[in-house]
Amino acid sequence: MFGDMMGMMNKLKEAQANVEATKKRMDTVMVEEKSTDGLLKVTVTANRQLKNISIDDELMNDKEQLEDYLILTLNNAIQKAGEIHETEVAAAAKDGMPDIPGMSDMLK
Repeated sequence: MFGDMMGMMNKLKEAQANVEATKKRMDTVMVEEKSTDGLLKVTVTANRQLKNISIDDELMNDKEQLEDYLILTLNNAIQKAGEIHETEVAAAAKDGMPDIPGMSDMLK
């Protein structure tokens, strides 16, 4: 039984290391989002860090429209990045978890 417990602890440590590596990798996964008309483009990492904003000159003449575009486009990009992040981290955690009865039900 002690050997089983040590094996599980090692598996948990491996899972934790795998999750941390996945979180670091998410810094390199880029999500690009565009406004519906393509006048604004934003790029964020899967860790939800803003990397780039590209604004068409047409939007520079209307501050209110630009603000609306920024809010909508950034929110969409952050949402997509968050979904990717959560999916990848959950998969990394689940892959490394030891087979403990009832544990897989808790991860759903």
